[in-house]
Amino acid sequence: MLFVDQFTKFLAVKYLKGGEQVPVLGDIFVLQYLENNGAAFGMLQGKKIFFILLTIVVVAAVTFVYLKIPHQKKYYPLNLTAILLIAGALGNFIDRLTHVYVVDFFYFQLIDFPVFNVADIYVTFAAIGLFICFLFLYSEEDLKEVLHS
Repeated sequence: MLFVDQFTKFLAVKYLKGGEQVPVLGDIFVLQYLENNGAAFGMLQGKKIFFILLTIVVVAAVTFVYLKIPHQKKYYPLNLTAILLIAGALGNFIDRLTHVYVVDFFYFQLIDFPVFNVADIYVTFAAIGLFICFLFLYSEEDLKEVLHS
């Protein structure tokens, strides 16, 4: 998953940087190169050190929990959610370490949604996955089993 994120960013730099938008679905969805110095939706611009430290803490915490998740089919959704979150965090982390910015390139122009990338998709699906896991899939006892294993 990390390779897919980094490869798509490489392609964005190679083919989109300095160029025009590339329509994918007319005026609805386009590819547009953007260097994002902040977080989601452009918040906290220029806080590179903060994001690097935050990512280290989040990845360490999620990895700790991931390693405690029992190897049972019942917990596969939680495993996948943790993997998505780690991959997304590390994808943008690599950008911040190698640049001062994160490469974004997907843009829903019709609704003027902020430009995003594959790592952002992973993090978004992880957040949705956590919501579903905690509300619908696992009981409080299941989560205690994870944390105390």
